[in-house]
Amino acid sequence: MASSGQSGGAGGGGTIVSNPRVWIVAGIAVAGVIVLAEAARRRRRWLRGKSGMPPDAGAFCDRFELSPSPQPPPPAAPHLLSGLNFAASDNFEIEGYVAGFGNPDWKRTHEAPRHTSVAVTMLQKQGGTCVGRTVMDELGFGVTGENLHYGTPINPASPSLVPGGSCSGSAVSVAAQLADFALGTDTIGDVRIPASFCGLLCFRPSYGVVPTLGTIANSQSLDTIGWFARDPSVLRRVGEVLLPATAGGLKQTRQFVFADDCFQLLKASNQKTVHAIKNAVKTLPGYQPLKHINIGQYLYSNVPSLKEFCEPATTLQEGVSALKAVSTVMLLLQRYEFKASHESWVNTVKPKLGLDISTRVLRAVNFAHDNIKSLYAIRNELRAALKNLLKDTGILVLPTTAGYPLKRNSKERLSSGFEDRMYKFVGIAALSGCCEVTIPLANLDHNVSLSFVAAHGSDKTLLRTTLDTYSLIQEQVGLAMAPVTNGGVDIDFDASELLKEKGNSAFKGKQWSKAVEFYSEAISLSDANATYYCNRAAAYLELGRFKQAEADCDRALLLDRKNVKAYLRRGFAREVTLNYKEALQDFRHALALEPQNKTALAAERRLQKLLK
Repeated sequence: MASSGQSGGAGGGGTIVSNPRVWIVAGIAVAGVIVLAEAARRRRRWLRGKSGMPPDAGAFCDRFELSPSPQPPPPAAPHLLSGLNFAASDNFEIEGYVAGFGNPDWKRTHEAPRHTSVAVTMLQKQGGTCVGRTVMDELGFGVTGENLHYGTPINPASPSLVPGGSCSGSAVSVAAQLADFALGTDTIGDVRIPASFCGLLCFRPSYGVVPTLGTIANSQSLDTIGWFARDPSVLRRVGEVLLPATAGGLKQTRQFVFADDCFQLLKASNQKTVHAIKNAVKTLPGYQPLKHINIGQYLYSNVPSLKEFCEPATTLQEGVSALKAVSTVMLLLQRYEFKASHESWVNTVKPKLGLDISTRVLRAVNFAHDNIKSLYAIRNELRAALKNLLKDTGILVLPTTAGYPLKRNSKERLSSGFEDRMYKFVGIAALSGCCEVTIPLANLDHNVSLSFVAAHGSDKTLLRTTLDTYSLIQEQVGLAMAPVTNGGVDIDFDASELLKEKGNSAFKGKQWSKAVEFYSEAISLSDANATYYCNRAAAYLELGRFKQAEADCDRALLLDRKNVKAYLRRGFAREVTLNYKEALQDFRHALALEPQNKTALAAERRLQKLLK
């Protein structure tokens, strides 16, 4: 940590008695031991006191009820949120109740506010009943949902796993059906991560379109007010209340842009997950054909200031480096703005914090960067680049999180690789300020969720898109993941094998362009299978695309030097393009492997005559 490094650096001259900075180091070390011991004691006491599920799944830190505004008399329409209950994270101010920001020391050192958060008030006016404030990671840091002081809310979707943070309690309150929807603040994924872990819908609006007045800030230029729901219609109804009328954006003719490189980073048990997602979005009616993109490479080329933060990389790795740089800039901006708002309080109060949270807070309060303007420049360039890519009709499709969350009460910490991948995914919308919806895929294992990102200001139409497509996406995911049967016996094909079989069927039906599409998808899932390249080469030959066919055969033969079909198809492609000597060599290679191959024998005789 930066603080330790700076203190240790002063130990070169003087004794322990004469050097006050050494005493500071010793004090920090002792404080760290005390924090760890206190954390262990609290956890043991909490576990001993729980004979089963904690009350309300451990989601709430404050229970109260704020009644909604009275319904208007007929014939006026009832309020949009009439009959719905909601909760809010512990950083939403409620008149008469001190907000804790996830930490008792914060609550102890602050007074009850005189006004209620603007967002909560807006929801009350439209019929929503606030039923309490929920547990969150301390000071809005953390991604697991574990809280040293209040415990870890129980994840109803996977009770053995953490619920995700920082808005863990809000997510759990909805997943456990204790509230119809819940509010949280999303800075660097604080709503989207727990939504994914708990199997919920959530919406992160465009930066600045929902007023944050009356919430405690973690990072002012990244914070947005987001919300969780189990039902897409409720998700949209909340949006109708909180979003301004101008937050429209997308036109009716829409196109999904699939971030292939992000899905390649997803650590899933097999490739059926990726295939199921592609199959779902491709079959939605009224949409333009699915488009594929390497979003990292696009950002590398279109966000010029980002290169300052990119690690040295080969051309092939530039996209990964750019995604990493986006997450780096996001975290640096969060630290800078947290320090600007809360450094004085942290240094004065010296709050008791969990070990992981303490590390993150110390990084923030010790933050130093020479060129803060560059962080904000990248933010603006990124938003413009995504606007140019998506325009008024595009929706970027990417994973929400990186895969498997930790088990509850685990001694392990999230691996750096897990966090690295997760921040690459959440950083795109967080840093650009674009809107994003998270959609759980109920038929898939391991807490997989899909995210749709639209350009800044396209919030209401993105919510409408979610409502229109949610059921069909779930249906298509279910169909895509259903086992293939033969005579009543399940056949567990890989998704890539299913795509190959679809390509073969299209080829037999002389739909060669369609066959190329299926084989290409199979290759995107499994690029080390020679058969997929060889089959695509056959389709390219039928289409008269001989150079592409030859290139696919080259790849197939790199993977399998004994692939007879690849030699035959490359030989034919070379013969048609008048490269007779090379073609003859290919046919002879095929004969060396299969001496009685009739196609190769006929081709050899034909080419020998042409070369005389």
